Amino acid sequence: MMSQITNEGLILACSAIGAGLAMIAGVGPGIGQGIAAGHGAAAVGRNPGARGNIMSTMLLGQAVAETTGLYGFAVAIILLFANPLLGKL
Repeated sequence: MMSQITNEGLILACSAIGAGLAMIAGVGPGIGQGIAAGHGAAAVGRNPGARGNIMSTMLLGQAVAETTGLYGFAVAIILLFANPLLGKL
């Protein structure tokens, strides 16, 4: 016996899938930050005197890269808990 899919159920299911896809946005910043930290450590190893400049530049770059992951997380939370699409029904 087939059950009927309601409009609300379809929107909730698609929102859950969209939230999962939005969380894929966390992969890029993770990889980028790992690469940046590795290159920063290598640079400090080559030139210990420039440690302060290298670390501050690396941390600034990592903070900028992390915003992509945070935006994806915000989209996922909005889709799951404050779904704006449900008001359109």
